[in-house]
Amino acid sequence: MTAQTDTTGSVTAVYKVSGMSCGHCEGAVSGEISGLPGVSSVKAVASTGEVTVVSAAPLEEAAVREAVDEAGFELVGRI
Repeated sequence: MTAQTDTTGSVTAVYKVSGMSCGHCEGAVSGEISGLPGVSSVKAVASTGEVTVVSAAPLEEAAVREAVDEAGFELVGRI
C-alpha cells in the first residue's frame, strides 16, 4: 500500500512493526514517531503490529525506522 493523501493535504501511511505486545509498547512507538517533523497523528495497535501515521508530507522510511528502533522495536516495512 502506498501513502494516501486525503482532502486536507495530509498523508496517511501504515507500517508493520514487530515486537509490540502491550499498551506500553504502543505508547513507546507512538511517542517516538510523533517526534518526527510533520507528524500529526500516530496510532499503534500491538495486537496487529500496525502503526498508522498521518503527516503533512510523506515520511522517509529511514526516519520512521530510526524512531521505531529508538523505541526498542523493529520496523518490518510499509503495508
